[in-house]
Amino acid sequence: MPAGVVDVHTHVVPEGWPDLGAACGGSGWPWLRVDSERAAMIMVGETEFRPVGAECWDASRRLADMDADGVAVQVVSPTPVFFSYDRPAEQAVKVARIFNDLTLEVTAAGGDRLVPFCQVPLQDPDAACAELDRSLAAGHVGVEIGNHVGDRDLDDAGVVTFLQHCAEVGAPVFVHPWDMPGGPRLDRWMARWLTGMPAETHLSVLAMILGGVFDRVPETLRICFAHGGGSFPFWLGRADNAWHRRGDLVRGASAAPPSSYVDRFSVDSVVFTPPALRLLVDTLGEDRVLVGSDYPYPLGERPAGAVVRAADFLTDGQRDKLLSTNALRFLHG
Repeated sequence: MPAGVVDVHTHVVPEGWPDLGAACGGSGWPWLRVDSERAAMIMVGETEFRPVGAECWDASRRLADMDADGVAVQVVSPTPVFFSYDRPAEQAVKVARIFNDLTLEVTAAGGDRLVPFCQVPLQDPDAACAELDRSLAAGHVGVEIGNHVGDRDLDDAGVVTFLQHCAEVGAPVFVHPWDMPGGPRLDRWMARWLTGMPAETHLSVLAMILGGVFDRVPETLRICFAHGGGSFPFWLGRADNAWHRRGDLVRGASAAPPSSYVDRFSVDSVVFTPPALRLLVDTLGEDRVLVGSDYPYPLGERPAGAVVRAADFLTDGQRDKLLSTNALRFLHG
């Protein structure tokens, strides 16, 4: 594998896909409105969801950006709008297979520089495990999951079954927030992305801790949360205080306070400023922060690893860990 920055948080959108209503059943599926050779719009029904460019599907464009930014390797994960957790499992299985196979077509052109992560029908644990196994056999290296399935968080029994399977087969798991609640106070200023995403991730880290997931899954589970773990690192002290002082309500199924579990998961570095990065390193440890960029979307970091390079509090050894070593351990154990 090439030496250099390893970016664990990037996304793919294929250049096109079959009519999902015909292929999977149901209606209201995402589709791609192609506006030019280099630009398109993800549509959900007749609603514009997100503009995308050729860097989402063109491996040569992606590799050129990586070279310009000094990135050796990207983990290439689905765009969460395609997860389909709210649909019948049989439909979600079909859409996962379609997009997982298309992702392999995109990443194949990058050789070992583009590392594919699959999606799974997480609402059905058996089907999710089966699709993970199929995808790993086909060439995927790990899996991206959303941070919840409807009202079921990551401590749900079915999700835990899937995470246990990931640990057994050695598949790294990247957790991405999605399906944030809306409303008048959140549907302006991109507030669902600016406040909802950090809150969603914070909640799901807490669910894994207070729901006892880390007490039930093997320590071999390699799991990383997007966007610096959301607001969790900033409020770890508050969670510990509540665990000790209101244990009747807060302790849940966890055997120890929340701070006891910070060595069980990783977070990416998409926090944009050195003081925020310092909080991550101080709170979670220098072995638990991995470069992520959210490429190619506009709320991401360009170039990937810029905040790590700018952080003068890091030693050279720590910087190397954040830029590549930690990610390689996440990917390969």
